[in-house]
Amino acid sequence: PALTRPPLEPFHPRDPDYVGRVRASFDLQQAMRLIGAHLAVVEPGYTEIHLPYRQEITQQHGFIHGGVVGMIADSAAGYAANTLTPADSSVLTVEYKLNLIAPADGERLVARGEVIRSGRTLIITKAEVFAIKAEQWTLCAVMQQTIMAMHGRKEKGV
Repeated sequence: PALTRPPLEPFHPRDPDYVGRVRASFDLQQAMRLIGAHLAVVEPGYTEIHLPYRQEITQQHGFIHGGVVGMIADSAAGYAANTLTPADSSVLTVEYKLNLIAPADGERLVARGEVIRSGRTLIITKAEVFAIKAEQWTLCAVMQQTIMAMHGRKEKGV
């Protein structure tokens, strides 16, 4: 069975159309399209990115490459932060620390991004990435991240 997640802190979006804005922003990411990732869940302070296994994104042992794991962790947590920013804002990663704790060996990966603390300019987030194989969920990476809210600066095309 799929892992259930604990209840989130009660965050309140400042943009009533945060779901549409976040999805539109994700659709602009050519990198996510390149690897085949999709934004599956968008909630206040929380998102999930799902990535099916593709041989083109593996490393020499056949596991999904750690750089790709970092990409989806970064985006999941960044978009979790973006759910809480005003409509005229966008976000940018300032830094993150990623620990790869097991091979990304699965039919698909799920990156769960969550806001830890939301400030006016800096938003602290975390992500967990799971490799799912035969419906067994294995935690393969954890990340902590700092996001900068860029007020008054929307993304190109949103």
